Amino acid sequence: MEASEYKKLKGIRKESLRDNMTDIEVALTNIGEIATRDIARKERPQGLKENLKVAKRGGGVAKGAKDLYEKETKKSAISKSNSLNYKYIDEVKQIDNKEGEIDE
Repeated sequence: MEASEYKKLKGIRKESLRDNMTDIEVALTNIGEIATRDIARKERPQGLKENLKVAKRGGGVAKGAKDLYEKETKKSAISKSNSLNYKYIDEVKQIDNKEGEIDE
């Protein structure tokens, strides 16, 4: 899932995606990043195409960990909720002309 899709799933706008991940989501992200880094250090990819291949392999390590986690816990590793529990208030407040109160 792309970052923009993941933000949409969690219902966040400008906030940090990582700050809104659950513990398991952060752990799986870290596994993918570390695996990608270690593969790249060993293989020294050159250019975008080679680096993309390494990144996909690193992501595959995280996917394997995710699949195993979900199999063993019988629950999804990906959550719609965000850990900071943002609630957006409409940016445009309407004034009720009859009572002069601000609706939120």
